[in-house]
Amino acid sequence: MTTTPTPVDPPRLHQNPAFTWGMIAPAGPTLYVGGQNGTDEAGAVLDGLGPQTEQALRNVLAVLEEAGTDADHVAKLTIYLDPAVDPGAAYAATGAVWGRRRTAVTVLAVAPAREGALVEIEAVASIPGR
Repeated sequence: MTTTPTPVDPPRLHQNPAFTWGMIAPAGPTLYVGGQNGTDEAGAVLDGLGPQTEQALRNVLAVLEEAGTDADHVAKLTIYLDPAVDPGAAYAATGAVWGRRRTAVTVLAVAPAREGALVEIEAVASIPGR
């Protein structure tokens, strides 16, 4: 049995190279990564949507690593963007850190909860070998 989530791409829906329509996650321990902003190790918010998105994803990766898993085991990302930003910059920045991994993704435009934050990212991942 595989420990990585399996994409579900119904043939009657259009195909997207950036995300999948669903993920089948293997049974077992699951990690829920709380919302990560684009903050550095000192907690300071970086300037700009691109740098914030890249850092938020690096923060997600740090939580995954600490829990004994990695980006290949992520079944779902939820990305919250400030309604005033162009999501294209966030998509480009996501590729720089996340690569071509396809997960189920939901992107929402919401007012930021933290001053200066333009993006917040949550993840759900399986934990292999536990």
